[in-house]
Amino acid sequence: MLIVRAARTSDIDDLVRLAGEAGTGFTSLAVPADVLAERLEKSEAAFRAPDPGQTEDTYQLMLEDTETGRIVGCSAIKAMVGVSKPYWDFKIITLAQHSSEADRRFDMDAMLLVNDFAGSSEVGTLFVSEAGRGTGAGRLVAQSRYLMIAADRSRFGDRVLAELRGVVKEDGSSPFFDAVSRPFFRMDFDDADRLSAATDNQFILDLGPQHLIYLDLLPQEVRDVIGKPHEQGEGAYNLLLWEGFHYDRYVDIFDGGPLVSTWTENVRTLRESREVTVKAASGPGNAEGILSTDRFPDFRTCQVSAIGDGDVLGVSNDIMQALDLREGDKARFWRRKR
Repeated sequence: MLIVRAARTSDIDDLVRLAGEAGTGFTSLAVPADVLAERLEKSEAAFRAPDPGQTEDTYQLMLEDTETGRIVGCSAIKAMVGVSKPYWDFKIITLAQHSSEADRRFDMDAMLLVNDFAGSSEVGTLFVSEAGRGTGAGRLVAQSRYLMIAADRSRFGDRVLAELRGVVKEDGSSPFFDAVSRPFFRMDFDDADRLSAATDNQFILDLGPQHLIYLDLLPQEVRDVIGKPHEQGEGAYNLLLWEGFHYDRYVDIFDGGPLVSTWTENVRTLRESREVTVKAASGPGNAEGILSTDRFPDFRTCQVSAIGDGDVLGVSNDIMQALDLREGDKARFWRRKR
């Protein structure tokens, strides 16, 4: 059985291993082991904090195979971005060009460095190892984040965003970075990626472009990858669109990957989920979906085949044990529609 649960400090070895498997361009995991360890410590404290309201904490989630105890994936939610640490992106805007004398009228696209998402929550760090793929694990991890937001809306912003990895070649180079960002930052892609993940991003304000960057001045191969997700992220991108996120021409400043966003209340999994009371039951289920504990600090979810379609939901003893639920406990259920 696969469960998604709140991360613990003891998960550090597994998180370091997953970071190594994720490879180049996975910004949120492109940090040293001590930074990942600190992240787990802060996440564990954030989960235990009683009703803190919205903070800048990051809640780390781990995907665990309960039969082997092996961690096969991870994800996270940053409760608030862009406040003490600016959340820089390029916004693509369209400029109208017109001259009566030259008899010319056309539009030109340009990129501008912005911090438009201050106060929003960010879902990210979604990664599933080879051992966990092909089982619906990626979808479970992704949707679990929205069930966690539903468990305590006061901890999260009115908008939620996701930034996807952009196109990176097999040799680890980024066409977008080489043409757009490298001239400003004068460092390799990996160095910029790590610095962005591990610092307050003041270096972006210090060194980043202060003026518009016209897309028509870029090589065609670079324009072709702007706003495009990495091939390994296409599934995640499509799932975000299914959840109600949309691309509004914001892109990552290093690899040109797309940023998508939506109002938190419009996220499909959150909107369609409901509170239920659980009881132990056996037999074939008639309701497939995801069940969460709907509580902090011991947040957990797993896929279930439940019995019932009202306010009371019957689940197996194995599910009750895996989620640490008792007869009569409140939980949250998202039902998969056929």
